[in-house]
Amino acid sequence: MLQSTPKAQRKSVNTSIDSRLLEDAKALGINISRAAEEGIAKAISAEKTRRWQEENREAIESSNDYVRRNGPPLAKYRPF
Repeated sequence: MLQSTPKAQRKSVNTSIDSRLLEDAKALGINISRAAEEGIAKAISAEKTRRWQEENREAIESSNDYVRRNGPPLAKYRPF
């Protein structure tokens, strides 16, 4: 049986947005709340990625150095 995910609880907020953007969005039939929500979700994802990369920078550099010196691990088993 498929289980549905619970609906996200929504909260009203006050914000200021460039009036030209609002006019264009309205003319194009864009749901401003949903567009803002998507933009915030993308910003959150980008910031989490940036922080993860920064926190793991040393390990990433070490791994990249290994590949530069030795080639990809298990490369001899690659059929292409």
